[in-house]
Amino acid sequence: MKITARLAPLGIAGALALTAACSGADTGSSRRAGDIDVSKLKLTPTTAAAKGAVASVDWLLEDEPESLDLDTQGGSAGRTVLSNVCERLYQLQPDMSVQPSLVAKETRPDPKTLVLTLRDGVTFHDGSAMTADDVLYSLKRHARPEMEQSDEFTNVSGMTKTGDREITIAFKQPDALFTKALAGDAGLVYDREQVEKAGKDFGTPGQADACSGPHRLTGWKSGDSITLTRYDGYWGQKALTKKVTFRWAEDSAMVNALSTGAADGAYLDTVTSAAALKGSSGLTQYYGPSTATLALIPTERGGLADPDLRRALSLVLDRAGIARSGYGGLVEPWATPVGSGAWGYEKSVFEAAQKKLTGAPASPDAADLTAARKLVKQAESVPDTPIVIGTDSTQGRLVIANAVRAALTQLGLKAQIKTVPSATYGEFYGDKEARADIDVLVADWYISKSDPLGFYDNGMSDNSNNWVGFSSTAYDQEVEEALRTIDDTKRARLVVDVQRRFSEAAVWIPVAQMPTVLVMNDELTGPPASMAYLYSPWAAKLGAKSTTSTTGATNATNAKKG
Repeated sequence: MKITARLAPLGIAGALALTAACSGADTGSSRRAGDIDVSKLKLTPTTAAAKGAVASVDWLLEDEPESLDLDTQGGSAGRTVLSNVCERLYQLQPDMSVQPSLVAKETRPDPKTLVLTLRDGVTFHDGSAMTADDVLYSLKRHARPEMEQSDEFTNVSGMTKTGDREITIAFKQPDALFTKALAGDAGLVYDREQVEKAGKDFGTPGQADACSGPHRLTGWKSGDSITLTRYDGYWGQKALTKKVTFRWAEDSAMVNALSTGAADGAYLDTVTSAAALKGSSGLTQYYGPSTATLALIPTERGGLADPDLRRALSLVLDRAGIARSGYGGLVEPWATPVGSGAWGYEKSVFEAAQKKLTGAPASPDAADLTAARKLVKQAESVPDTPIVIGTDSTQGRLVIANAVRAALTQLGLKAQIKTVPSATYGEFYGDKEARADIDVLVADWYISKSDPLGFYDNGMSDNSNNWVGFSSTAYDQEVEEALRTIDDTKRARLVVDVQRRFSEAAVWIPVAQMPTVLVMNDELTGPPASMAYLYSPWAAKLGAKSTTSTTGATNATNAKKG
């Protein structure tokens, strides 16, 4: 996608709440959130399989989607809805691996050619059959320069229909990440006739969907709700839940809806709204793998232009303290700026490589401080003015900003914090002028692909996210080689070395990895707990824990309360 999406920050209040019923974690009720042992915070890809169907479920979003056309307007709210309605050529699994979906088979006659044989028997929600023409139309639509996913197609030299159920894609160079992009929004398949019929109104309230997923869009009342209904003509396993109604709410309303049983669940963009849910009966919370991290991004202003200063800061930053004080132990101190959800292949290789990195200790000791001060002394460029730390006023980011200031002070460097309103904080990411007065940004970041390589191109010399101006021909060449390496085992070795180079240069300074958070009525189970919910049909597996449940979980909960 054109702009790497960011997650809203987790806050201490939300972390306190979520320790009440964390799946797989040590959550004894007598323990304070600050005492949570991060090493016991087990990330689980999915929830237990459902045993029964439910008639209806009410689900919460943090805001109303701006559009249900992800080519023109991305966002987690729209993806949370559409992952159940619209299918992709490949599908992201709960463990973050990628498998064919609307593709029945892929072949590579040579490294620069990908042949996709399409699944037979797939129908769109209007009853028409999915054809190769629909798939080709969809791919070419995604590739248009004005569309959100156009950058995924920059290495594509041609896309053609080469059979009744066959699409052939030619590349300028071998492309290791393209099928992973097809598990994201670049792989969405639309019914051409429906899209063209809707024209510029496609994806707006009142318009039908143009998709083939296990649920179909049956209503969107702007400002009120979105309704999905099970599609009984679905080619795969039928959805357990007949109807899903989405509503959106701000913090207090969301807390009230979940705690009273008026809503059955939510994937949380943030966990701050969960603070008041601590101790609420009838709710279970799950943490799953994500690519999301908290990180420090040095800027063009130059206060941290010298790599020795960045390395020194990384050595003395108290990540464990940040996790404990800013996030209640929910986030995990992390040595790289991409979360473990990116390990969609060769997981053991990436896990072992992560443990070998020594430049980002969780709890710095005296030896780390000594080494860091030595780096400052040998730095070629040390600013004599304060290093400015950019953040907004959210609790978690402020804790990080203060920890950065404390670390810089330990190193004998001046530092100050610049706090901006949350409404304008996002401008730091996309506007060079907005960050002209800061030297380092307290940031949160995630990637849509389950491959760390999808992050490390940010360190290439010409990348727009390489704000500090890191430049290494060897680094650029190795990233390019990895991007051309289709074999997972060989590519993993290259990516591990790219990761080492990035970490040694401290292009970005990692802080912690963040989990996906799922809050759900404890009568329900089945959906993934991982970040996969944004790209695969999570509601199809959502159902009752018991075979005796035949009505909506919300109705059952309200009946108990009444």
